[in-house]
Amino acid sequence: MTGENRRLWEANAPWWIENFTEGVDPEYQDQIIPLLRSEVAGGKRLLDVGCGEGQLARVIAESGADVIGVEVTTAQLDIASQRRGGARYVQASSDNLPFASGTFDTAVVCLVFEHVDLLDESIAEIARVLEPGGRFCFFLNHPLLQTPGSGWIDDHIIDPPEQYWRIGAYLVETESIEEVQPGVHIRFVHRPLSVYVNTLARHGLTIEAMVEPEPPESFLARAPEYRLAHTVPRLLYLRTRKQ
Repeated sequence: MTGENRRLWEANAPWWIENFTEGVDPEYQDQIIPLLRSEVAGGKRLLDVGCGEGQLARVIAESGADVIGVEVTTAQLDIASQRRGGARYVQASSDNLPFASGTFDTAVVCLVFEHVDLLDESIAEIARVLEPGGRFCFFLNHPLLQTPGSGWIDDHIIDPPEQYWRIGAYLVETESIEEVQPGVHIRFVHRPLSVYVNTLARHGLTIEAMVEPEPPESFLARAPEYRLAHTVPRLLYLRTRKQ
């Protein structure tokens, strides 16, 4: 993680913690967490990379599995340690994991690599610390449909007027700092889906399943502007297996 990127996450950790943890975010509660529970079932030694304040690590630990969360941001780790919940936490970056090869049977990355510069190095590290046959559960903001510049368009030029979802410059790899709410700036890295898929393949991680769920009803109820775009997924999930 670059110095500027880490500075932004340290500064804005309270925004993330307040708005996306402890049951307040419907997409986590009604979509990500149920899917995660199903996908990691049976895992015994699990790694949550970019764990933030430990929300998903705590969920996984409920099963009795040995769970380690890795996070680079001190402000997030401080809250993770306070909330505990059965997981252990280590401060490290995704491109330099402090574990022996083959340590884990399952690795999870959720909404993290949209903010990571060293994608190839990070995927290589995840593949390294997984045992042969291990699972990598990979959640992303959908790279196609959540491309920068995408959004709901009301077209009043044509007759009758039309509404449609505009897709931004999907094939262009870009970095941007977005003001996600007044005074809160977060850095994003956009990559086409092919970049992720080919990087996974290059490091011996084979895709077994792909899920593109529509936004949950609880999210649509809170965000009326998405009601007409309920067929446009915000989330992409890939389950991969180490060869």
